[in-house]
Amino acid sequence: MSNPESFIEEVTEEVRRDKLFATFKKYGWIGIVGVIVIVGGATINEWMKANQEAAAQAAGDAILQADAKAEAADRSAALDAIETDSEVSAVLGLIAAADESEPAQATERLSAIAADSSLPQLYRDLAAFKQASVENSPLAAEDRIALLEPLTVPGGAFRVLAEEQIAIAEVEQGNNDAALERLQALIVDTEASQGLRQRASQLIVALGAVPQTPNGI
Repeated sequence: MSNPESFIEEVTEEVRRDKLFATFKKYGWIGIVGVIVIVGGATINEWMKANQEAAAQAAGDAILQADAKAEAADRSAALDAIETDSEVSAVLGLIAAADESEPAQATERLSAIAADSSLPQLYRDLAAFKQASVENSPLAAEDRIALLEPLTVPGGAFRVLAEEQIAIAEVEQGNNDAALERLQALIVDTEASQGLRQRASQLIVALGAVPQTPNGI
């Protein structure tokens, strides 16, 4: 006869196998679905990345083709025709504005970008700064100052550049004292570049004053 304990162990093992098989039949689909989700998710992710890269490349090619056009009007029209997401569209708008021959048209483009609340604040601030800095701008000095003042908050990306443009607008208004005070502050501003400090010093001299060094000399 077989050993009773061995027989019991064999029966127990068979029971365990039956239970495991039954459990797998009942719940095994969960694991299969999990595998499908993981594999499918990875595939979708790679597909999305490939699509994004293809879209970025297509946009880049379109920008290069637009930039190669001889006439400014043709370049602007080609840039406007590029279909892409809002942030890239904002960049295209900034490029097109810089290429506009008419200050009023450049100002209009930049104003639309600055007013677009769907864009990151950095893009809007840059558009506002460029709008106030357009050469031969149709905007009055007080309007340019109103655009620039929000950019002068501490930590702002365009703070010192905005201060410089405000000083220029104040000179246009005949408010030389305010402009001189602003320009003197820029000379000792640690965030101002050497080029900006030099421009500020030159404008101070042009206004008949003496630039002050950090030591007050």
